[in-house]
Amino acid sequence: MNLPLVDQFGRTVRDLRISVTDRCNFRCLYCMPEEGLAWLSRAEVLTFEEIVRVAGVGVDRFGFNSIRLTGGEPTVRADLPRLIHQLAALGTDLALTTNGASLRLVAADLKAAGLRRINVSLDSLQRERFAAMARRDALHQVLDGIAAAVEVGLDPVKVNCVLMRGRNHDEILDLAAFGRAQGVVMRFIEFMPLDADGAWLAGDVVSAAEIVAAISAVWPLEAAGERGSQPAERYRYVDGGGEIGVVASVTRSFCGGCDRVRLTAEGMFRNCLFAADETDLRSILRQGGTDDDLARAMAADVATKGAGHGIGRVDFIQPARTMSQIGG
Repeated sequence: MNLPLVDQFGRTVRDLRISVTDRCNFRCLYCMPEEGLAWLSRAEVLTFEEIVRVAGVGVDRFGFNSIRLTGGEPTVRADLPRLIHQLAALGTDLALTTNGASLRLVAADLKAAGLRRINVSLDSLQRERFAAMARRDALHQVLDGIAAAVEVGLDPVKVNCVLMRGRNHDEILDLAAFGRAQGVVMRFIEFMPLDADGAWLAGDVVSAAEIVAAISAVWPLEAAGERGSQPAERYRYVDGGGEIGVVASVTRSFCGGCDRVRLTAEGMFRNCLFAADETDLRSILRQGGTDDDLARAMAADVATKGAGHGIGRVDFIQPARTMSQIGG
């Protein structure tokens, strides 16, 4: 292993988020326009072997210790357990983020292939509201997928909810109760300006402080350790009923401890969700580049990593591509 990959502010990069496809079976309000997107052709998307090669450079050259698979929706990628198996061999903390609609069908195979833990998106427990937010009537399938993840032994199972004022913020207690009852970790995420229609407003954000206060008034909470480089602030129930996470990406930015970089489905390397530029690793892969070439390109990109996303500042620039195209 070579030296760790450190950006200009002294932050060590160790976490690689990989979008395995730009395709999705949902068109969620905050990540895809209602009319959908023009999908990448198969030839444009990285092969499993290309994904594993980039991940391997990150692990072997820079000591990456965490890999998360995202999309689009990763479970729509054919033969996903084969990729899981190849990445598991790298020995990192391997996780996956999914909308859960197909999880019942693949949970056992993903676990057998080497997946350790999983995050499932669930933005409402109300069927009609869920259908409006996901633009698909699939609440039952998602709830069943969460149950399947628990049954096959993925641990922890975290359930992500993006809270939007006026849309679902009145379900904070219902979702907390769901997490307590099902033995899963609810993670409440502040609404970020990655929405597909560019309609994000600061007033739509339900703050971490508001979330914690609402839950703690019913089930008292206490801090559960330092956040470190993790995006979520963790709280545990005083009565032993499990824990929650709150991702305060807007009101209490964690950029100062960020250790993440991203690889998009078509092989673009990004040092931040909100990065203005990205580095084309696919061309290096497909034009005979060496692992040294990949490592140099990754290091050069990380060297330009900004101090933070800048949400709320007058000079903030919203990404041209949506969450579905970048990867969560």
